Amino acid sequence: MNTTISPAATKPEAPALAVVMDERRATRATPAKAVAEKLDFWYGTNHALKDINLTIPENQVTALIGPSGCGKSTFLRCFNRMHDLQADTRYAGSITLHPENVNLVGKGVDPIEVRMRIGMVFQKPNPFPKTVFENVAYGLRLRGVGNRTELAERVEKALRGAAIWDEVKDRLADSALALSGGQMQRLCIARALATEPELLLFDEPTSALDPIATAKIEELITELRQRITILIVTHNMQQAARVSDYTAFMYLGELVEVDATSKIFTNPSKKATEDYITGRYG
Repeated sequence: MNTTISPAATKPEAPALAVVMDERRATRATPAKAVAEKLDFWYGTNHALKDINLTIPENQVTALIGPSGCGKSTFLRCFNRMHDLQADTRYAGSITLHPENVNLVGKGVDPIEVRMRIGMVFQKPNPFPKTVFENVAYGLRLRGVGNRTELAERVEKALRGAAIWDEVKDRLADSALALSGGQMQRLCIARALATEPELLLFDEPTSALDPIATAKIEELITELRQRITILIVTHNMQQAARVSDYTAFMYLGELVEVDATSKIFTNPSKKATEDYITGRYG
């Protein structure tokens, strides 16, 4: 029987990264939204994640950094069970979602319900070949929202939440594929926001965008933290410094270090973190 989730000393060689976050955000006590404990994951015989223990604070932005192939995206996709779509994969350990205290990778949990509660924005914009309106309404219809007035209100709310309403309010009946790359990505964020997720996952959300579109997405992430918990994978350390409250460094499938972003980029505790941040490898 499936279980459903109710909605509910400074290093001298450190790079000159602009850590623009307010350090008080990452030092005040905040409750945990999700906690990974002794999490392991395998692709077949490939042990991709090894004993990951990480707390994701509520209404904060946590960034995952590390070289390509270190397990960042693999870890991210455990939260919404995307690996279930691939054969011969398995989990061990837990990811507990609070306040429900549900193990997201538990065998009795419905992956479809997990994906309704945990939204995801991918590396490249992936709007459906539908209208702007229907892209955002898609998840709502799956959740049984059929009233046209309610749909319209919730679509508008999501588009406003993604800071794209003013650009598309007169184009709701147009194909989403006619939008610019940056607009498509914000539309995908609106689509994720429409079902009011508890946690929003970003997997390199600006890597395919130009600097202007990237800046808009980063501003949006900063605004979204007011009401939603965010976990973001990025190869761009300047981006991690700009948008995140906490940063976790991963290497070879292991979590090396996690701390307030300001500390990670100015005074990391582990030499491996310092070596990565200063460009000695990666």
